[in-house]
Amino acid sequence: MRDDAGVRLSIRERLVLKHIETEMRRDRRRNRPPGKTSGTRGRRRDPWLPLAVGLLGTASVFLAVVGVKTSDLAVLWAFTVLWPVTLLQAFRLLCRWSRPHTEP
Repeated sequence: MRDDAGVRLSIRERLVLKHIETEMRRDRRRNRPPGKTSGTRGRRRDPWLPLAVGLLGTASVFLAVVGVKTSDLAVLWAFTVLWPVTLLQAFRLLCRWSRPHTEP
């Protein structure tokens, strides 16, 4: 027997291929049409993300102000380390908010 690419498959290979195809058909996540995702069903939403973004933003602004006023190198480095983390978390929160919400 030949597959779609014209390659000859052994009996064992055909059985393995049929098993894989059967498992893929059973996988409900793959059977959904594109764009019809169920929102966050099946994934755990992070309820702490908005709070974390608020606290990181507040700490970043505080470190920036204190760093500029005092010119302390340790405070400026702390801001340098904290700011990208703040931006990353804010981006995650923005992506979550922009995702269409569908009821389960």
